Amino acid sequence: MADLGALFLRAMFVENMPLTYFLGLCTFLALSRRTDTAFGLGVAVIAVMGVTVPLNQIIYTAVLAPGAWAWLGMPELDFSYLALLTFIGVVAASVQLLEMLLERFLPGVQASFGAFLPLLTIHCAILGGSLFMVERRYDLAEAAVYGLGSGAGFALAVVMLGAIRTRLAYADLPAGLRGLGIAFVLAGMMSLGFSAFAQMASP
Repeated sequence: MADLGALFLRAMFVENMPLTYFLGLCTFLALSRRTDTAFGLGVAVIAVMGVTVPLNQIIYTAVLAPGAWAWLGMPELDFSYLALLTFIGVVAASVQLLEMLLERFLPGVQASFGAFLPLLTIHCAILGGSLFMVERRYDLAEAAVYGLGSGAGFALAVVMLGAIRTRLAYADLPAGLRGLGIAFVLAGMMSLGFSAFAQMASP
């Protein structure tokens, strides 16, 4: 249990998707102008990663991994080359389901995403979570914890950036720094701050 807790914290802080691996920066920067939109995006990423990473782990180990068909007497079968396409399909189905639920119960939140919610289908941070899971050979429990931790890390980062940008909307910034200019500067400073977690975690 302690190892799972450490994995969650590592995925959330040390291996933060947008601030350490620089994955998912398109939505990270585009939807962080307001705190409420950033919070909605964070919850959506947590939900999608929390579902897709363990689901992809089950599909990979049961169907795609080398030797997965040994119980049928066909240990030589290896469908791991289909992992990327399979993961994208699982993520696309999860995002479609999330979009339908938001449209039904939270239409305001769904409208605030605009075209960015369907883009979660090919969101590199969400897809990266499943690819890292395969590369590191996580079991189902580790995959579930890693997916939730990575999603929570993305949510934390985007809400922090959204809160800072909301506050800076009232600041007298130079013309060249307004809008995305200050967002890139802030993301760089936050990335430097999160890199300190990696130094603390290293032996």
